[in-house]
Amino acid sequence: MSALATTAVGTLVTDSHGGIRVRGTRVALDRIVVAFKSGATAEEIAQQFPTVELRDVYLIIGHYLSHTNEIDAYLSQRQSEAAEIQRDIEKKFNPVGIRARLLARQHAKSAG
Repeated sequence: MSALATTAVGTLVTDSHGGIRVRGTRVALDRIVVAFKSGATAEEIAQQFPTVELRDVYLIIGHYLSHTNEIDAYLSQRQSEAAEIQRDIEKKFNPVGIRARLLARQHAKSAG
């Protein structure tokens, strides 16, 4: 996503992980756009995220409407990255059989 996506609206900043957030909050651009696309009004979004001012919600919605393709591509990329991270975590920490493995460890400790 180009710098335009965050610099055009001063209320958006890019964090150290490449995520776009509302300045001064932990609220991701994703959350506001998803709420808007789900039919929430600016007022409802501001109520849902009390750390984001209503005027900023309107600015972000306007920015989204002006840069829909670019922001949708960013959101799609973020979803792909999240899915990849989820797969990596599941590979490393496969919960299948965890109870049996823990019981086996416990039994080995108590036997030894």
